[in-house]
Amino acid sequence: MKYMMNGGFKMNSFMRLTLSLTLVFFVGFWITNFLLFFHKTGLSYKSVVDYYLGSEAEFTAPRSYQGMLEVTHFHMPMMGLVILLLTHLLLFVPIRNGWRMFWVVIPFLSALTGEASGWLVRFLHPGFAYLKILAFCMLQISLGVVLGLLFWGIWRKDEKKMQDGDSRGW
Repeated sequence: MKYMMNGGFKMNSFMRLTLSLTLVFFVGFWITNFLLFFHKTGLSYKSVVDYYLGSEAEFTAPRSYQGMLEVTHFHMPMMGLVILLLTHLLLFVPIRNGWRMFWVVIPFLSALTGEASGWLVRFLHPGFAYLKILAFCMLQISLGVVLGLLFWGIWRKDEKKMQDGDSRGW
């Protein structure tokens, strides 16, 4: 942790490599999240409603309570941990605190909203499909921005610190 706090990882190429390769796995997660969403539903109201409520035309059954509970049981801790790790690393990226707060809150909020909106579509009203689509888009955009900021923070040159002779990086 001391390498992160004092910026020492900027001078340690192996630390930057390790962090970057970890982020590559999260980029893979981000991409497969797109692929899974579009494989199962898509960005149309009808496709989301048909996924949760079933479709007579496509001979699909509505999502079951137990099936949705099992997915939620897995998603809640995993999404929490993924977003925690990514947003925690934002603490070490040189951006304003207001932006940092924004890019921490939006992924958590959109992931939670996305999970809840599936339940709302299935058991309350199909109109919540729009919320599901919005939450998915916000989650993907926010995770993409966070990943981009993290790569930038790891590999950017800190000109001022380097000119001042400060070897701690940031």
